[in-house]
Amino acid sequence: MSASELADLAEEEEQRKRRAPWGVIALVLLTGLALIRNGSGEFDVGPPQPATAAAADSRVPGAFSGSAAPLSFAEPERVRIPAIQVDAPVMPVGLDTEGWVGAPPPEDPNLAGWFTGAVSPGEKGTAVVVGHVDNKMGPAVFYGLGALKKGNRVEVSRKDGKTAIFEIYGIEVFEKNNFPGDRVYGSKGTPELRVITCGGGFSKQSGYAGNVVAFARLVEVR
Repeated sequence: MSASELADLAEEEEQRKRRAPWGVIALVLLTGLALIRNGSGEFDVGPPQPATAAAADSRVPGAFSGSAAPLSFAEPERVRIPAIQVDAPVMPVGLDTEGWVGAPPPEDPNLAGWFTGAVSPGEKGTAVVVGHVDNKMGPAVFYGLGALKKGNRVEVSRKDGKTAIFEIYGIEVFEKNNFPGDRVYGSKGTPELRVITCGGGFSKQSGYAGNVVAFARLVEVR
């Protein structure tokens, strides 16, 4: 193995150590991002839920003919999902003092969060963008996430001036007590994105029963 290859491996290992274990992130999404409505009865209809036909095919390889080459690190600035009229700024979110991912402030309904413990959108690996489904005033940034279909696109503007464009290849809702962390967060060796919010059934006592997850892969860079 050449000196340059050894240096690349050392850099990847250092980045891995700086990032939170995926198991931690999975637990976060089971608790810290279980964002609940206020139970006031204001919302007669809950957020849309993914159709069975929209489930990600686990047999689909990470690389395919329409994939784009990985980008270098750059923080995301904005996320757009035209199919559900999402156009929102992105703020960095990390782990709070208790070890949970800090979600964006709930009082701002049009704000998404990029988890800094994972890769940036467009880098090799799985980037994670989270957001509220609603707040006490009504629907929030990712309220419509469950309505996405395979082939819809997610555009992420980055601070390096590039826009990473991801194509949805699956959209599913998972129960909090059976969240498949490895499947959701595991790297496929190519640039991928997960967009996550709350979903499933809702109760005043325990909030939402699950998390809606959009699976997407990088297909274009502008």
